[in-house]
Amino acid sequence: MKHSPSVAIVIPTYNEASTLPQALKRLDGLCADELIFVDGGSTDESRALIQAQGHRCLFSELGRAKQMNTGAQNTESDIILFLHIDTSLSSSDISSIKKSYNQGFLSGRFNIKLSNPAITYCIISFFINLRSRLSRISTGDQGMFVRRDVFDAVGGFPDLPLMEDVAMSKRLKQVGKVACLSGKLTTSSRRWEQHGIVRTVMLMWKIRFLYWLGISPAKLVMMYRHTR
Repeated sequence: MKHSPSVAIVIPTYNEASTLPQALKRLDGLCADELIFVDGGSTDESRALIQAQGHRCLFSELGRAKQMNTGAQNTESDIILFLHIDTSLSSSDISSIKKSYNQGFLSGRFNIKLSNPAITYCIISFFINLRSRLSRISTGDQGMFVRRDVFDAVGGFPDLPLMEDVAMSKRLKQVGKVACLSGKLTTSSRRWEQHGIVRTVMLMWKIRFLYWLGISPAKLVMMYRHTR
């Protein structure tokens, strides 16, 4: 009989008071063994909202890599799932993660579906999923998950101000099988809606290309913030 692994969900937050009420409702009832929020010093009511629902909320220096590493270090489960606050998943998705564990996968990710149902956003989702499946490189909004022993072995997320998810994906590819689960997680399309589809896509391509050329993430994050 195969082992039924435990799953911890780690969610980094920063000034998400407007999205937390709905997100907390979605998270209720999930069959995760641990649920940990890691706040990066919010100046709004984020921490109060999380704690009011009885959830564990840790504090960390701001930065997704730092926050996710802090959360992981405070979990005990066999698998760690890193989830963005504006990405939703179901208990069946957690079951899929457990199944992949028993199939020998060391890490993995899901497909995504942007929340805006317009055809343009469906096309964007399609190409994000295709690129990820072909490259075995994923981004944070795809629900990245990893076995605890593997997470410790690779040293966690590299402490980068940007592209920490891509850098982590590259590390995980080197150590073993990566599961590209076909289930779709719905993630917010607010980034594209707020800043424009063409502008956002071009910015993301530019940053990825410059990162591939070896430009430091510290310089890229300055470009990212300035462009937005």
